[in-house]
Amino acid sequence: MAGSLSLNPGGLAGLASAVGLTGASIVVRRLSETGEGDEIAANPLAPLAAASMIKVPIAAALTRLWLEGSFHPEDRVIVRESNMTANDAASPLVPGYRARLDELGWLMIARSDNVATNTLIDVIGRDRATSFARGWGLANTAIRRKLSGSSALIVDREEQGRNAHPAADAAHLFALIAQDEVPGSDWLRDTLAAQEWNTKLSGGLREGDRFAHKTGDTDEVSHDGGILELENGSRYVIVVYTALPSSPEHDARFADFMRSLRSLFV
Repeated sequence: MAGSLSLNPGGLAGLASAVGLTGASIVVRRLSETGEGDEIAANPLAPLAAASMIKVPIAAALTRLWLEGSFHPEDRVIVRESNMTANDAASPLVPGYRARLDELGWLMIARSDNVATNTLIDVIGRDRATSFARGWGLANTAIRRKLSGSSALIVDREEQGRNAHPAADAAHLFALIAQDEVPGSDWLRDTLAAQEWNTKLSGGLREGDRFAHKTGDTDEVSHDGGILELENGSRYVIVVYTALPSSPEHDARFADFMRSLRSLFV
């Protein structure tokens, strides 16, 4: 894999199956300085729940609005009781708090905070965020409902159905962010690089690797994906979606997959 991706889709699926990620939805793309690159994928449009991977297009919509001047990072919005829900780590946000938009964006990506996400969905608007996504070529992405951190779903009176953001779209968006092709790409990369949840693909990295990424977890799915930069400057987008419940055992399978895949990169 020095200059191109030598695996075929079957080989990619085989690597995943060998470590227990059978039936995974996977995209691997090699990025180049010209913006072109090789890609291999296995079942990239599988209709798996997006979980917290949907937060990346929401963040990209936020940075676009900053660049357009519709909002500014320092603008503040009140956190409302109606947007409160559980998180994997306790949210620092409480009802009545006046949060900065850049604070909410950072919490949404780096900490995967659901309260921050729900607040930003109100600010941006789900139809506008979806329209931006479609304009970036994310043909199967839609922001339709707020996020819930427990089986007791948040009351969302504007719900339009299930959020959608398949692995193919996630990989395309990460590539755009890597290549500065969406507004605010530098801020998005920095926020992804600050990811606090690093027990999946990150576990298979080598010394000198940098992985700016986002995870997604529920009791039905477990995902990870982002931009991998090697010490020699080579860059790849890697996205893995699975129909596995989130658990330490399944996280270890992601790490094993990255370790196997990483051994093919030069």
